[in-house]
Amino acid sequence: MKQVKPKKFLGQHFLKDVKIARDIADTVDALPQLPILEVGPGMGVLTQFLVKKNRPVKVVEVDFDAVAYLRNAYPSLEGHIIEDDFLKMNLNRLFDGQPFVLTGNYPYNISSQIFFKMLDNKELIPCCTGMIQKEVAERIAAPPGSKTYGILSILIQAWYRVEYLFTVDEHVFNPPPKVKSAVIRMTRNDVQNLGCNERLFKNVVKTTFNQRRKMLRNSIKPILSTDSPLLQDEIFTKRPEQLSIRQFIELTNRIEKELMHP
Repeated sequence: MKQVKPKKFLGQHFLKDVKIARDIADTVDALPQLPILEVGPGMGVLTQFLVKKNRPVKVVEVDFDAVAYLRNAYPSLEGHIIEDDFLKMNLNRLFDGQPFVLTGNYPYNISSQIFFKMLDNKELIPCCTGMIQKEVAERIAAPPGSKTYGILSILIQAWYRVEYLFTVDEHVFNPPPKVKSAVIRMTRNDVQNLGCNERLFKNVVKTTFNQRRKMLRNSIKPILSTDSPLLQDEIFTKRPEQLSIRQFIELTNRIEKELMHP
């Protein structure tokens, strides 16, 4: 069977280590009753273990060479191999609106976009696992006060419990990436409502972290006028990485009140 050559423009790095592939596949067992969607299966190094899980599995792959390979290698997936761009898909149609576990060896160049799509579909995706660039995994799992704590950390941790599971070296890939990788698992927490205007919350988080080295009273200027009495509060002397998610929620509520009643 013709091997698939990794395509640089798709950010493909094919995992060669079968033991690591099995370990990644086993991360979906956190929610064993749900179907599985694998993103970017390539030549099926994870797929071979996912299809043995005795639960529905679908894979989505944008590379037509990989799709052809998968159809030959995994006849049991006939009708469940989707040739499409995950970022453009309507996820409600995948399992008739049923929630599912999302997993994969995600392309580095779109991993953040995949997780923003996860957040937009958080009621459909109670669990997301997989392998990404180590640096991105560290950002997602970072606590307040750390240098890697930022937009991804807050927006994901507001809705998901994050576990940094293990690190993966470069030499187990073809071609080897220039960075280390990591496997993470994100499982929906109990939060159903943040208790604030979610759109404004995102805006406050993104606006302040766009100038993360500045105090909030300076980085918040695109949202709050410079003569706002709110800016006299002590919290505005802090930098964004010093604030917890709860503090960002409280800040969002205070800003919304100020914007509605200036």
